[in-house]
Amino acid sequence: MARSKSSARWLKEHFSDPFVKRAQSEGWRSRAVYKLEELLQRDQLLKPGMVVVDLGAAPGGWSQMVREKLHDSGRIVALDILPMQGIAGVEFIEGDFREEAVVQRLQATLEGAPVDLVLSDMAPNISGVNVSDQARMMHLAELAQEFSAAHLKPGGAFLVKLFQGVGFDAFVKNLRMEYERVSMRKPKASRQRSAEVYALAMGKK
Repeated sequence: MARSKSSARWLKEHFSDPFVKRAQSEGWRSRAVYKLEELLQRDQLLKPGMVVVDLGAAPGGWSQMVREKLHDSGRIVALDILPMQGIAGVEFIEGDFREEAVVQRLQATLEGAPVDLVLSDMAPNISGVNVSDQARMMHLAELAQEFSAAHLKPGGAFLVKLFQGVGFDAFVKNLRMEYERVSMRKPKASRQRSAEVYALAMGKK
C-alpha cells in the first residue's frame, strides 16, 4: 500500500533528524529525551530522592533520563497505554490513564508517597482532524492536572505537553491559580511546525 504524503514526509524528517541520530548513538529510547533534558537543566527540576511520576512514558526515554539524573535515589513510577521494555529502577504500569481503575493502580503503587514531580508527555493518536485531536489532547492534560492536584506535595512541579488551540488558554489560567509560577516552554528538540508546547507549573499551592 502506498504511503500517504504526510507519512512519507514524516519518515524522511525522522531519519534525517539530528536528534533521532543522536538518540540512537547515545543509547536513548527516543529523541524526546532532549526535550526533557533541556527543561530539567533550565529549570533545575530534579533533586536527589524525589518521587517522580511519568505519564505517557513509552517507549521510556523520559523515565530513562530521570533515572540517570537521579542515580540510585528516589522513585520513578511510569505509566502508558502501550507496553514498555523494563528500565532498572523504574516501576511501570501498563494501562489507559483515562480509566479510573488504572489511576487507582497508580495510586496504590505510590502507597501514599507524596509526589515531587509529575511529567506528562501524553498525547492522543493523531487523526488529522484538528478539532477532535485538540479535544482529546486537552482531556488527557486535564486528567494529568487532576492527578497532580491530588498527589503532588505542596511546592511540587507539573510538566505537561499541550497543543495550542481550543481550551489551551483556560487550562493555563487554571494552572496559574494552582501553582506559584507557570511558564511555557518550546524545547529545541520540538519540531518547529509542531503545535506542541510544554507548560511548566512550579510551586503547587
